[in-house]
Amino acid sequence: MRIGRGFLLLMGTALLGCTSEGKTTPDVFFTVDSTTNAHAISPYIYGTNDSALPAATKGLALSRVGGNRLTAYNWETNASNAGSDYKYSSDNYLSTSTTPGYPMMKAAQTASDAGAGIILTVPIAGWVAADENGPCPSQPTAEQIAGRFFPILPKKGSAFAYPPDLTDGTVYADEFVAYIESQFPNAQTDPARSIFYMLDNEPDLWSQTHSEIHPTPVTYAELAQKSIDFATGIKGAAPQALVFGPVNYGWDGMVSLQQATDANGRDFLEFYLDSMKTAEPSPGQRLLDVLDVHWYPEATGDGKRITDDGVTAGEVEARLQAPRSLWDETYIETSWITQDSTHGPIHLIPRLQAKIDQHYPGTKMSISEYNYGAGGDISGGLAQADVLGVFGREGLFAATVWLMSASNSFLYAGFAMYRNYDGNSATFGDTSISATTTDADASSVYASVSSQDPTNIVVVAINKLTTSQLAGITLTHPAQLTAADVYTLTSTAAAPKQGNPIAAVNANSFKYNMPARSVSTLVFHP
Repeated sequence: MRIGRGFLLLMGTALLGCTSEGKTTPDVFFTVDSTTNAHAISPYIYGTNDSALPAATKGLALSRVGGNRLTAYNWETNASNAGSDYKYSSDNYLSTSTTPGYPMMKAAQTASDAGAGIILTVPIAGWVAADENGPCPSQPTAEQIAGRFFPILPKKGSAFAYPPDLTDGTVYADEFVAYIESQFPNAQTDPARSIFYMLDNEPDLWSQTHSEIHPTPVTYAELAQKSIDFATGIKGAAPQALVFGPVNYGWDGMVSLQQATDANGRDFLEFYLDSMKTAEPSPGQRLLDVLDVHWYPEATGDGKRITDDGVTAGEVEARLQAPRSLWDETYIETSWITQDSTHGPIHLIPRLQAKIDQHYPGTKMSISEYNYGAGGDISGGLAQADVLGVFGREGLFAATVWLMSASNSFLYAGFAMYRNYDGNSATFGDTSISATTTDADASSVYASVSSQDPTNIVVVAINKLTTSQLAGITLTHPAQLTAADVYTLTSTAAAPKQGNPIAAVNANSFKYNMPARSVSTLVFHP
């Protein structure tokens, strides 16, 4: 039902009379400008590692099949190895089906049916499970590896077949990719249902997580060569597919490949980007399309890491500030990274972008695993919403959250504030525009318009404080915006709730009372 403007003006006046502690002077000011810093938001930042894409993730655009299990996954039989996660066991954990590639096909079909893309992991460590006979030696001899595992090679060198030959003692990565592409012929032409390929998982930790097949730490030279070889195989089978790598586990992996023996003081990601650029078959013919890393914040509060799900005052405050380490060149979190490595701000995304610009321009960026803890608490929901806003504003290409908490209700509610805030699939715009706050400690703000209809402005505003805040909002926009629909996420429920609309107090100028510890999606319209 369309509400009359006169009623909205009265409603806005009434709301202003009930502002934060009776205030009429804003506590914080948001400035939004649709004519500045406009750029497309990749839909793939709204992603999850839950490849089942549950109903709670309505509106998400990407899933990923990844993690430790995929490093030794044998697509021909669906056997895999748990590595250090569980007794280095080779078994049928991923699927009891013997249909080649079944769990990957099932995940890809689930994503396609949901109108989403998917990242599939291609093992490159060199060996995949040959049986499902349980635990393997954690420090095997070469003979023991050969006895329990099959080599996986990047290229078959002959005609692909399906089903693959189970008697040749070898698994081929390009044959797997060719099979997937044959089953999803639109995978590289339908942006809503794209299939991407990732070069294994956390290779910097192979000697710890998968010592049963890679007992010694990986080196710069080895990982670069494996990446080149397997990316070449993937591109041979799917020339238009995007390849993600190197999938570092965290900060020390990005910097030194977990102190690799051939580091010699070189920055690993710079070396990797240089190597992949040099390996182009011809100029502009990429083997690496997306630089991918994992980011589990090391930030601490009350002496505990925020990913541990704690909700003491110190942990919550650290969690709510931690997204700033993705971008803020003035913010210094409490962590071993800032104390022992950067000796200052992390500003991760601009830092990585600078490496890309210098060493392999045009490479996209992805964070295929991340989590800020407390998925079942409002603080986790606020952090998740904040992170998504950062991803869109900073131009990330893809991101998929890794679920860690017993409950992720508020985490997914954070997604909903961008992808389903009205319960009827309404979304944040696909074009990021300038939005700033006068107090980044207490608040965050992100703004967007739709490329299809840029009249409205959709803003996500976050109040990090335990008390309500009155926000003064000024919008620079070609259209005169007179009202805003309001949706909020608070601790009272792990889902967006529609609130009372607000009206302009002056031309494209509003005041809005943000509830304590909340996310608000505001839809400004004429």
